[in-house]
Amino acid sequence: MASPKSKKSSMPKNLPMAKNELPPGRRDGSNAKPRPRPVRPHSLYSSVEVHEIFRRFSVQRPEPKGELEHINAFTLLVAVVLSAQATDAGVNKATRALFKAADTPQKMLALGEAKVADYIRTIGLWRNKAKNVIALSQALIADHGGEVPDDRDQLVELPGVGRKTANVVLNMAFGRHTMAVDTHIFRIGNRLGLAPGKTPEQVEQGLLRIIPDEYMRHAHHWLILHGRYICKARKPDCPACVIADICKAEEKTTDVPAPLVEIAPLGPADEASIA
Repeated sequence: MASPKSKKSSMPKNLPMAKNELPPGRRDGSNAKPRPRPVRPHSLYSSVEVHEIFRRFSVQRPEPKGELEHINAFTLLVAVVLSAQATDAGVNKATRALFKAADTPQKMLALGEAKVADYIRTIGLWRNKAKNVIALSQALIADHGGEVPDDRDQLVELPGVGRKTANVVLNMAFGRHTMAVDTHIFRIGNRLGLAPGKTPEQVEQGLLRIIPDEYMRHAHHWLILHGRYICKARKPDCPACVIADICKAEEKTTDVPAPLVEIAPLGPADEASIA
């Protein structure tokens, strides 16, 4: 028995689409293939492990302090700007005298670029930094009434101020839960697998996602100090690490954590760079 012939659709072809009607399978009417969503790097640590890491850091250093010497929010801002590609120790040596002479934008502006340059001549890139210090002082006076703004968008508009600098100021001067990713934190985020990322901002966002809120106030300093004195760039000091048993870094040399005791506050900054 012959198969019945299929009936052709009586619907006319190429009918115009109704207004606002989109082709099937396309939400925006484009012919472009949908882009895959970027894969977000994941931490290698569970929430319990992350909590324990920062609990131990909090026992070790209950009140961690930044090593850049400053008097107020303005001098902190200036110090962080000067610390790019320089050591905290070198910046502190130069700014002790500078901040005695000028601890406000008005005084800094009155001092002038040439005198500021004389104070910071021992710091790398001192000529350009002196220009930036004067320019940001002018901007603070003109746009913010001489006060350091507590807003990241406004901070990064200031001469010489980037996202990292803004995050440091927001955290230290205003108590904001920010994460300023320097070379130490970037290294730890990737070496430990704590917050892997190809850029500082990716590491920053990864850390902000996983660190418990109760530890965010000091997390920035704990990670910097851990990277500066324990998880060093060339050779990590694993026997002195209080999280050695939790750490998932491939190059770690021991699974035995150091004794968890409070350590004395650090003295003057060593020669490690904050950049």
